[in-house]
This record gives sequence, C-alpha cells and structure tokens, in this order.
Amino acid sequence: MYRNNASSLKAMLPGTFDPPTNGHMNLIERSAKIFDSIAVVVADNISKKCLFTADERLSMLKELLKEYDNVEVVVWNGLIVDFAKQHNISVMIRGVRALVDFGYEFELAMTNKQLLPELEVMFMPTDPKFFVLRSSAIKEMAAFGADISKMVPELVAQKLVGRMKMLT
Repeated sequence: MYRNNASSLKAMLPGTFDPPTNGHMNLIERSAKIFDSIAVVVADNISKKCLFTADERLSMLKELLKEYDNVEVVVWNGLIVDFAKQHNISVMIRGVRALVDFGYEFELAMTNKQLLPELEVMFMPTDPKFFVLRSSAIKEMAAFGADISKMVPELVAQKLVGRMKMLT
C-alpha cells in the first residue's frame, strides 16, 4: 500500500476483551507506536456469553488507555469489515500466540478479505511473557481465587475479583 505524507494510516484491533489482559494491552501499546491511529473495537456479540457487559469492557479499556492520544476505544455490534468501511480503516491487527491461533485467525482473515478486499490483516505475535494469557483461563483462575495480578492490569483484577464475589 502506497502512503503519501498527507495521509494517515489507521488500524483497528478488534476483540471481545472479556476481560482485557496484559497481552491485549501489550498488543495495543505496540500497535500505537506503529500506526497513526488505532481503534480498539470491543465486540458486542450476542452469541458470546461474556462476564462483563460491552459497556463495562469499554469503560475498563478507556481507563487503561487514557494516556494514548492516538487510541480510541469503541463498542461495535456488527461485522468488523463494516466498521472498517465506516471509519476508513485499512489495517486490522490480530494477535497470535501459537499455531492454533494462527490457523483460526488466518481463516478469519481470509473471510474478511472476501468481504473487504482492501482491508489488510497484520498478525502480531504475542510478547513471550504473555504467551499463555487467555481471557477464559484468567476468568477460571479468578473464580477459584488464584492470583491473577501478573496477567491483567490492576483495574481489571479488581473488577474481576468483584464480579466473582457477586457470582458466588
């Protein structure tokens, strides 16, 4: 893709973020250094059962990312390619931890390319220190009272512990 100095390169990093993890934060921080602007797109997918509402996830991410001038956090409940079209975004960033992630993400990328051929998908490998962080595993550990402080930002850890107390 050719880019002149007058244009800006916009990217998006979509996900469920239930809850936001240190791995998510690492991907967002690294992406914010590369692109002129990043849209962190919180999926509001009715077919997924989330621990936190879309608005709660939005609120956590906005607080966690408030220091980044080039990062915007939004909720979206439609096709991600439609978000890209409406916001003139040309790059979607997807984090991958292992070969299993890559297989799934590659198939998803090919589907999105069929829907919006001009959308480029970049796969960003996770930082090795966040290699095993999965939101589902973190929620399960939190439910059993495990120390999750090294896996999620402090704000998220507090919200997770509070939510687990409400559920028991």
